[in-house]
Amino acid sequence: MTAALLAVLLSAGSAQAAPNEATSAAPATATATVAPASPSKCDRGKFRMIIDVGHTAESYGAMSARNVPEFEFNLNLARRIEERLKADGFAEAAVMVTEGKARPSLMTRVARANRKGADLFLSIHHDSVPDIYNESWEFEGKKRHFNDLFGGYSVFVSQRNARYGESLRFAKLLGNQMADQQLNFARQYDLWFMGKYQRPLLDSDAGVYRYDELIVLKMTSMPAVLLESGSIINRDEELVMASDAHKNKVATAVTGAVSDYCETRGSAPPLMARPDSSPKTAKPARVAQPRAASAKKPASKPAPTRAAQKR
Repeated sequence: MTAALLAVLLSAGSAQAAPNEATSAAPATATATVAPASPSKCDRGKFRMIIDVGHTAESYGAMSARNVPEFEFNLNLARRIEERLKADGFAEAAVMVTEGKARPSLMTRVARANRKGADLFLSIHHDSVPDIYNESWEFEGKKRHFNDLFGGYSVFVSQRNARYGESLRFAKLLGNQMADQQLNFARQYDLWFMGKYQRPLLDSDAGVYRYDELIVLKMTSMPAVLLESGSIINRDEELVMASDAHKNKVATAVTGAVSDYCETRGSAPPLMARPDSSPKTAKPARVAQPRAASAKKPASKPAPTRAAQKR
């Protein structure tokens, strides 16, 4: 509170000082020369973007708290992202829908993506929780499962991807754009109770994790990132995920990240960020802190989350 109050006071003081400085300054005697804007490095019309719809109609992934398949959420969001990208000039952005059972469909989508030779691959998903953390409730006269303690988006990359440096760069751009949309990232993947499914947190501001074994990330020949837009097993967040407002926020974040990535291709990839082990008191409010972190360690190891399963 003290730091926040000080920041407000400093901001107010700066705002009041500006007019006095302006009135006391000598009039300008020369006209500044404005340098011409440098040409864009990004040819949006030729940038090839694959928006992979996670899972299939047959193997639909997670089931939401209100019994809506994850595949439906993934498809709706992927289409919204495609619309926004094309509206911003990325004419070659395309949604990729795969059919079949889970594991064969993974190999199919990787083969299709590699044949297309895209510039960027983004797989769209919505998260759940380990079964051990599920609770029961009744919805529309039927027993359903939910967990309201976990929520937020997460971004995954694989170090085994042939273009890992570029994958990580796009993942950070995407995570930062999501945070700029006032969206929280999921912190549970970095916590002890995930057991063997705990993942290294590469960027504690952008919400980027490393998961080397995800098939759609490690076997694609282009830079590849997987986005978990949020948790559909969380009853409140499920409603948010289904809303136009949220889909528009994610589409805006993806489009901004793709634009930044396209404009800066060829620059050196960023160094891998390490998780910040310092106290989180100075972290911005946008970082989600799951209340489940204080729970006692379960006797048995938790089952994998949806994102922890091989896509």
